[in-house]
Amino acid sequence: MVADFQAYSAWRAHLTQQIAQLQRWLAEQDLNDAQTDLRIKALTEKLREDKLNIAFVAEFSRGKSELINAIFFAHYGQRILPSSAGRTTMCPTELLYDPDRVPSIQLLPIETRAGNVTTQEYRRYKDEWTTIELDLDSPEALLEAFREIGATCKVSVDTAKQYGLFDETDPDQVVTVDADGKVEIPCWRHAVINFPHPLLEQGLVILDTPGLNAIGTEPELTLNLLPNAHAILFILAADTGVTKSDIDVWRNHIARGQGNRHGRLVVLNKIDGLWDPLKTDAEVQAEIDKQIKTTSELLNITAQQVFPVSAQKALVAKVQDDEALLAKSQLSHLERALSDDLLPGKQDIVRDATQGEVEDIVLAVRSILNTRQEGVNEQLAELTGLRGKNQDVILQMMDKVQEDKKQFEQGLVRFQALRSVFSQQTNKLYSLLGKDALKNEITRIRTQMERSIFSFGEGGLRSTMDRFFLDVNASIAKSAEQVAEIQAMMAAMYKKFSEEHGLGQVTPPPFSTLKYHKELARLERSFREHFNTVGNILTTSQGRLTRKFFETIASRVIYVFDVANRDVENWLKAVMAPMETQVREHQLQLRRRLESIKRIHKATDTLEDRIKELNEFSAQLQEQLHAIDGQLRGIYTTLNAEIRDFSRQAA
Repeated sequence: MVADFQAYSAWRAHLTQQIAQLQRWLAEQDLNDAQTDLRIKALTEKLREDKLNIAFVAEFSRGKSELINAIFFAHYGQRILPSSAGRTTMCPTELLYDPDRVPSIQLLPIETRAGNVTTQEYRRYKDEWTTIELDLDSPEALLEAFREIGATCKVSVDTAKQYGLFDETDPDQVVTVDADGKVEIPCWRHAVINFPHPLLEQGLVILDTPGLNAIGTEPELTLNLLPNAHAILFILAADTGVTKSDIDVWRNHIARGQGNRHGRLVVLNKIDGLWDPLKTDAEVQAEIDKQIKTTSELLNITAQQVFPVSAQKALVAKVQDDEALLAKSQLSHLERALSDDLLPGKQDIVRDATQGEVEDIVLAVRSILNTRQEGVNEQLAELTGLRGKNQDVILQMMDKVQEDKKQFEQGLVRFQALRSVFSQQTNKLYSLLGKDALKNEITRIRTQMERSIFSFGEGGLRSTMDRFFLDVNASIAKSAEQVAEIQAMMAAMYKKFSEEHGLGQVTPPPFSTLKYHKELARLERSFREHFNTVGNILTTSQGRLTRKFFETIASRVIYVFDVANRDVENWLKAVMAPMETQVREHQLQLRRRLESIKRIHKATDTLEDRIKELNEFSAQLQEQLHAIDGQLRGIYTTLNAEIRDFSRQAA
């Protein structure tokens, strides 16, 4: 699996290099412009920043941290993440690598849960986090630093309630109160480990979650991190089977409408607990198969989605280079499933997005070259027609070009008027996607929540949220209507310029708002499911959780509008850019035609020289067209290559 990850990274790097090569070629040929440069820069940055997110989800004591060690860190010859009996991971933990920061662990204090600010918002303020720098040369210091993630503290029941970490109606939590009236809670709300592991350096991000309690009380996991993971590994223990809390985690946070999605895998860990020297290998495997069948039935998935492993034995086997024990641990089947399921799916996403963008860029360049070729052909036809003609004919030709130039300049007046209307229409579009009004509405709801958190009648929180989602969806729908109006206006102008001045017919690119509606629908479903979970009567702790849930949803809705604004901005540039390019090229061709005829009028012996120049320019244009086709073929070859084709390069 490590080799496949490295091969995927090599494929992505090679693709980035080829797109950068296309950019250099365009610059050398004077075929680039500011808009093209921006598009290519955005595309290459997106490829370089591409991430693969894998989430490990389990209740405590399922061997989750040991599984991460076995898959990703065995080559260090020791455990990197702490792994021992009982609960070791107390807060959601992300493992990633950012070369711009020193290797470290960033920890967000649990006290930040007292307010309603999301973890995502706190990421902007580094001073709110406690930072522990990592000593990569000391295994002992590394282990000690990693143990801090699992640190706990004792607080009063009231404080735990304030943080949303204690529910007095849950008998399992009530029994955890000690004789002094205190409960044990994690010291940290979230951890981010910046670690220079080879796979993390290539864009892998590992999310380690600490079970049902943390998932249920940290809405960002439910609404953002887990839904956006490319793969989720749900870890169970073979010795305990599927417990009630396991089923709750699966049904409420993983399987909702996506249990059969690619990248959703169930790991049946600790199968070494079923190894019995008094039984044959076949008898042991039959018992494991029985557990697989039971697990698949309880979770309503196929048996092929369940992978029995022994993470602890696999780690030992890798450290000790014991091939027989590694095979018996069955970890390789899970690793192969991750490679076969996750990486090709991620490659398809990157491939489709990259291909569409590159094709748009190449199409625009081809349009410029074809426009230039048409201009050259027109000039050649005019000049060859002047062979043997007298000065009067040349003067008439010059008058004709000047008249064409005059008519085109009149068309430019209409074009400038179009730009003014276009600007007005875009301002209206941006106002529909305005974030200030959205934030004001969120502030209003936040205030109303404080007054009506326990009210479910008319005007209560539920109806308030219904109205909120109706309003934001309406804003997106109205923006789609505005997009259609702009598109129709530009299509009419493209057609008019094509008919009047011979400019190439271009269809404005389409724009869809479907993905924003789908994300808003997902958030709305999550909010409704949250209400169904907490019931018709909210306790104080559930009320606080609901407020946190709303803050996370509000943050995600703002993010949706952020993305919509960026997408609209790029689309508007793509709509206007072809028209601007064609107008610029047509102006240039008219000027060249007029200059050629003026030169010939002054000295008739330059006619053949000018025809020769134009023929040479025409040949150069044909070479450029062939060359850009070659550039595109090279990119296609990389795009359509399989990941494993790059295994040798990665090695």
